Amino acid sequence: MGQIEAEVSIEDISSVKKKMLLEISWADVKKELDKAYRVIGKKAKVKGFRPGKTPRKVLEMYYKNQAEEEAVSTLVGESYADAVKKNKISVVDNPVIDQKGIEVNKNFEYTATVEIEPVFEPKDYAGLEVEKEEYEVKGEDVETRLEQLRQMYSAFESIEDNRGIIEGDFVNIDFEGKVDGKTSKELTSKNYTLEIGSKIFVPGFEDQLIGVNKGESKEIEVRFPDDYPSKDVAGKDGIFSVSVNDIKEKRLPDLDENFIKNFDAYDKLEDLKKDIRESLIKENETRINTDLKNMIIDRLLENNEFEIPSVFVNRQINYMVLDARQRMINNGMNPEKAAEISSNLHDRFESEAKKMVKTSLLIHKIAEKESITVDEKDIEVKLRELARKLAQDYESMKASYETNNIKEHLKHEILEQKTLDFLEGKSDIKNVKKSNNKKTGEE
Repeated sequence: MGQIEAEVSIEDISSVKKKMLLEISWADVKKELDKAYRVIGKKAKVKGFRPGKTPRKVLEMYYKNQAEEEAVSTLVGESYADAVKKNKISVVDNPVIDQKGIEVNKNFEYTATVEIEPVFEPKDYAGLEVEKEEYEVKGEDVETRLEQLRQMYSAFESIEDNRGIIEGDFVNIDFEGKVDGKTSKELTSKNYTLEIGSKIFVPGFEDQLIGVNKGESKEIEVRFPDDYPSKDVAGKDGIFSVSVNDIKEKRLPDLDENFIKNFDAYDKLEDLKKDIRESLIKENETRINTDLKNMIIDRLLENNEFEIPSVFVNRQINYMVLDARQRMINNGMNPEKAAEISSNLHDRFESEAKKMVKTSLLIHKIAEKESITVDEKDIEVKLRELARKLAQDYESMKASYETNNIKEHLKHEILEQKTLDFLEGKSDIKNVKKSNNKKTGEE
């Protein structure tokens, strides 16, 4: 039988969603239903009848639901595909089908609600007014980075005098947490190292350890924040029994010749400072260019309002949730706990996901309009750059990208970067000097 056709009417629910009403003649429905019964009849095993010889009336008694389900599946599948093709509808996901089943001697009707690609014309993307920061690396920036290096090479020594814990100390503790009178395994640990003042524990926990001596124990009462990642304890009161095993303080090395011996590349402190300055210049160039690109994107989105399919947003959110879970696991978290926490991040990611989807769609539309493309040479240059950064062989990396089907993803990245470079070249950029009121190198 040829493709099943239907009478189609289309309702625009929004700019990215359509509802199609499809009606198929009883003649076509009957043909498909007869076909379903013929296929079923060849295999049906009904007592008293040989396979292929069971009367239609008997088959209808035992296999009516199966026959109608198979007929409906074919009717919907073929008529929907035909309607989408003839009406040139750019669907982005499977349709939501609503149908009431087959009624004898009646045309078969159903609705298919679909999301479609947004149709819009990018506008006002040339001459964007943006600011670009002018930044000069100062001596204080170099000293700040040098101090960070001192922190990295610091040593921890147990305190000798019998003093209590102060802020900045590193303490080794055993603790057991209870909520609603029950001990929680998640809130219990032994030989745990905690920096006092880091604020990584429940609010109030670290503050109550101030003044406690080595070898002493203390009960600490806290209230878990309402947005605490573990729902079982969020918003509840808890009690921790804490024992202080050891107290250590951080000792920083002097900036002398012995400190320079930690680095094979330098003979003098001035050589290290020079290299730090050059690194800071590169870091700030990267940060400033990233800020500029983000500002261009913000201006673009302000000038171009359009709806986006929810399926695109949900896909992006799911990717972000999976990425967050993997990062938690990589940082040592239990996979089950990571899955629980990351699953609660769905709503938090929604706004960012919408912006990412809109940006990608808009940039690709501009690239299409301006005939910006990516060829094999662009891909090769990018792969060689990645190979150098990761200290890998180019041919091996190229083979890996092709084998794992991520070459297309790389192509999209290159296209977006080329388009952003194009937009930057078309922008009205005002250079501004900004005061440095944050630590250099912080993100």
